Amino acid sequence: MVATIRYGVVGTGMMGVEHIRNLAILPGAEIVAIADPVATSIDWATEALGDRADGVARFDSVEAFAKRADVDAIVIASPNNTHRDVLEQLFAMDAAILCEKPLATTIDDARWIVERAAAHVRPFWTGMEYRFMPPAAAFIEQVQAGRVGRLQMLAIREHRFPFLPKVGDWNRLARNTGGTMVEKCCHFFDLMRLIVGSEAVRVHCSGAMDVNHLDELYDGERPDIIDNSYTTVDFANGVRAMLDLSMFADGAENQEEMSATGDAARLDVLIPAGELVYSPRVGFLNPKAVERSHVSVDPAARAAGSHEGATYYQHAAFAAAVRGEGPVQVTAEDGLRAVAIGTAAEISAREHRVVTMAELGV
Repeated sequence: MVATIRYGVVGTGMMGVEHIRNLAILPGAEIVAIADPVATSIDWATEALGDRADGVARFDSVEAFAKRADVDAIVIASPNNTHRDVLEQLFAMDAAILCEKPLATTIDDARWIVERAAAHVRPFWTGMEYRFMPPAAAFIEQVQAGRVGRLQMLAIREHRFPFLPKVGDWNRLARNTGGTMVEKCCHFFDLMRLIVGSEAVRVHCSGAMDVNHLDELYDGERPDIIDNSYTTVDFANGVRAMLDLSMFADGAENQEEMSATGDAARLDVLIPAGELVYSPRVGFLNPKAVERSHVSVDPAARAAGSHEGATYYQHAAFAAAVRGEGPVQVTAEDGLRAVAIGTAAEISAREHRVVTMAELGV
């Protein structure tokens, strides 16, 4: 494989620019083409490229990019509801693909992508940055190594800021995003599957839009995206998991917290603090034996994006897969499964009932 990977970035809004900044510090990466139909987004990408912008091909459509871009790998960071249409053009190219989460906004579109990815000669990778946050990765490694004993309960909390403005305000409507439980929470459902090592069988979500976006109108239409929820997921191996989401808690000290409880101990991770807290069982009234450790994040990787360095570390793993030096760690099938759990949560919240994965055919 070539020493330098030539990248194209399709979709150069906020997340596309984050990818550009991370590729700029990744050894052996060169951005040679960008594509976006919105001139402002192309300008953002050009600014992010800085003195590397000279010679980068610019396209105002995916069709033109697919016909003329000469790349080894493509990063797709276009709006969620465009992923299938974009991929219909790009699967014809002889290039590896990293498609941002969620893989699609519907299960049917996600299935189509899984089928096409299986037939694609080059690696296909679903962008799930949260796996690659160094504290989260250390937490996952320790749980999978058995540090808590037999895992029985997994709790994930994200208390954060509201959805940010996006080009054309596309992320204010569930039909464009798949809904909050797909758009935002696919990250956490992906983490649940990875940590638990099993597939979801039933989902219950209690959620609503209670605080954010209540007075907003877009072409006369009100936003319909959940801003807080509790979701429980039962897995086939008997483990149960919970997600606690609030998108109006931006004052919280830690944005993400995860707790894995097994028959021998509990392990917590706090992000961005980077703390791992290990609490073995000690019996009633015995002294606690809590151990704390810290997981560092490379400052350059942290500065290049808003995901605690995860975008950089994911790109390093993706580049290894492109070169044939490592596996695809997040497959299209992983993307489908996360979308399916998110879809079940959206249905559950709207219809106030438990949703089984069997009824969704997943």
